[in-house]
Amino acid sequence: MRIGYPCINWSVGCKGDRTFRLKSYSEERLIDTVRSNLACLCSMLRYNAAHDMLFFRITSDLVPFASHSVCRFDWVARFASSFSDAGAYTRDHGIRISMHPDQFVLLNSPSEEVTARSIAELAYHVDVLDAMGLGADAKIQIHVGGAYGDRARSVKRFIDRFQRLDDRIRRRLVVENDDRLFGLTDCLAISADTGVPVVFDWFHHQILSSGQPLPEALGLAASTWAPEDGAPIVDYSSQLPHSRPGSHAESIDMADFDEFLAKSHPHDFDLMLEIKDKEVSALKAVAKARSDARFIPGESG
Repeated sequence: MRIGYPCINWSVGCKGDRTFRLKSYSEERLIDTVRSNLACLCSMLRYNAAHDMLFFRITSDLVPFASHSVCRFDWVARFASSFSDAGAYTRDHGIRISMHPDQFVLLNSPSEEVTARSIAELAYHVDVLDAMGLGADAKIQIHVGGAYGDRARSVKRFIDRFQRLDDRIRRRLVVENDDRLFGLTDCLAISADTGVPVVFDWFHHQILSSGQPLPEALGLAASTWAPEDGAPIVDYSSQLPHSRPGSHAESIDMADFDEFLAKSHPHDFDLMLEIKDKEVSALKAVAKARSDARFIPGESG
C-alpha cells in the first residue's frame, strides 16, 4: 500500500501548477511556465520520497493549454530530458504516478465537440506520462460523466467512445465511481464491457452505492485490475463537517482513517488521499499506516 496525495504540496515553496491566460499565450511564456512547473514537480517528488509518500497525482496544469489548438509548440521534445529525469526518479524511488483530468473531460457527452476536446485532453495526459517513460500502472482517472436525461444511453455512449479510443489512451484510463450519478455497480458494469479498471472512491461510495460494505466493494473493484495495471487505486477522504454531503474534509479525520484501514483488510491497494491540506494529512496517514503490514515505505522507512 502506497499512500499519496494530489497535485500540490504546501511545504516545498512552489505548487507546480503555474498557468496564464489564453490571451497571453506565447511560446516563450509556455516554455518559462513548463520549466518552472517541472522543477517544482521534481521538488515535490523528492519531498515525497523522503517522507514515505510513494503515490502522487500530477496536476493537469503541468503544461498549460497543451490540448488547445493555440499550442503548436513541441513541448514534449523541448523538455524531453526533464520529463525523462522525473520519470527515472519515480522509478528509482518506487513512486507511482497518476493524473486526473478536470470535470470538463466527458467521454459520454452528446456533443461531438465536447467529446473531441475531451479526447484531446486525454491525449495530452498520455503524452505527459509517456514522456516520463512510465509503464501502464501510471493511470489517468476519469468519471463516467453526465446522465443527460438518459442514464442507459449515457453509459452506452461512454462504452462506445472508450472502445474507439487510441490504444495508448485506453491502456492508461481508469474509471471512478462518483457520488451523484454513477456508483460502483455502474462502473463495474462498464468495466465488464470494456475492461477498464475501476478506481474505488470510498467517500463517494458512502454517498451513492448499492449497499456493498467496504471489504466487498474493494474486492469487486480490485477484480477489474490486471497485473499490468499495477495495484488497484483507492481514493479516500472524509466528510467536511457542517457542509453539503460530498464536501472533502480540510484535514484527515484520524479516527475515521483508522477505521478505514481496519475494515479494508485483507485487500492490497494504493491509496490517494483527497484531502485539502494535501501532504499535511498524508504525513499523518503515513505515520498511522506504518503499523499496517501492507504499507510500503520509501527512503525514510
